[in-house]
Amino acid sequence: MAQGKDFIIKEYSGSDVECESRKIPEVDFSTFIISLYSSALVQLGEIPDPVTGTRAKDLCIAKQTIDMIAMLEKKTSGNLDIEEEKLLKSLLHELRMTYVKVKC
Repeated sequence: MAQGKDFIIKEYSGSDVECESRKIPEVDFSTFIISLYSSALVQLGEIPDPVTGTRAKDLCIAKQTIDMIAMLEKKTSGNLDIEEEKLLKSLLHELRMTYVKVKC
């Protein structure tokens, strides 16, 4: 297995055709943050788990996901474009408010 920060997976299960036909969005900072945001909403029980279709709360894991997004906000400070920064701040605020609402 290759090592180093420039590691790229060249072989994986599934075909290129399958991935292309699914219209998966390009990976960029915004889609990454939205993915974490969506995971947190599942963990908060706000939306159903896409695999099981059920809603379940796991506040410990939700808090960890929210903390990861907050850590990314600090680590990327000054390195994001305006739209990425606004997206990050608004999603983080929404998750924090939802966490407080769900916890109480």
